[in-house]
Amino acid sequence: MKMKLINKDTKVVVQGITGTQGRFHAARMKEYGTKVVAGVTPGRGGEEVDGTPVYDTVIEAKERHGCDASIIFVPAGGALDAALEAMEAGMDPVVVITEGIPVRDTIELVARAKQLGTTVVGPNTPGLIKARESKMGIMPNQVFKRGSVGIISRSGTLFYEIAAHITNQGLGESTCVGLGGDPVVGLDYIELLKWFQKDPETKAVALIGEIGGDAEEKAADFIASGGFTKPVAAYIAGRTAVPGKRMGHAGAIIQGSAGTAESKMNALRGAGAAIGEQPVDVAKALKKALG
Repeated sequence: MKMKLINKDTKVVVQGITGTQGRFHAARMKEYGTKVVAGVTPGRGGEEVDGTPVYDTVIEAKERHGCDASIIFVPAGGALDAALEAMEAGMDPVVVITEGIPVRDTIELVARAKQLGTTVVGPNTPGLIKARESKMGIMPNQVFKRGSVGIISRSGTLFYEIAAHITNQGLGESTCVGLGGDPVVGLDYIELLKWFQKDPETKAVALIGEIGGDAEEKAADFIASGGFTKPVAAYIAGRTAVPGKRMGHAGAIIQGSAGTAESKMNALRGAGAAIGEQPVDVAKALKKALG
């Protein structure tokens, strides 16, 4: 599957643009320079939101405006249908911001995306951004500066905090992706590491993980096997978490010895990644690595 991300030419449709979140973030995305060309809310076709035309269906928006990609601000109960509609209409990537989607809906969503070869970011993601070009997400515009560090994060707030530290160190970012905090998500670390390995703009990667699951350990194995050869600095959130207790994200739960911050840090350290004790340490390690 050829992974699709975004650039300054990506034409975006906002599903759920007439809702509070959709309206607010569509405006911020446009301020950033994103080509938001249409919105979709069934039953609200013919309306406008801050100058953006609204349609009843994604296919209609595509026919009128040639949209390439979709971002979804649809409540959890309708998010699966919205995502399937976007994928069937050929939108790629499909960015699912919605939190609280039932896991069985997400499993169906991700399975269909694999069949169609569609890149899905999320659900429960802050989205993705190509610094100073385009953003499909809810991240604050001001912390990103064009540079050479890619970011892959399971956390939203740490994503922005570490980006701000990277910017403050004078490095800046290339492409940054929030994977989403649910137990099942579309894109994962390894797919993104493969993409960053080939991306000429990205010279190093900040990997932001959290407790729960084994995604970070799998990423460490991939790095250790030589699949990713650029410098990596990592931060793992949740080291003081209590086993068996969910911490914020649905996917952030430790069960047995797997999924602990310690096991993730050890795996990544063993693969040659620098591990930050504090979020700012990630930026400092990258600055050192990039000289």
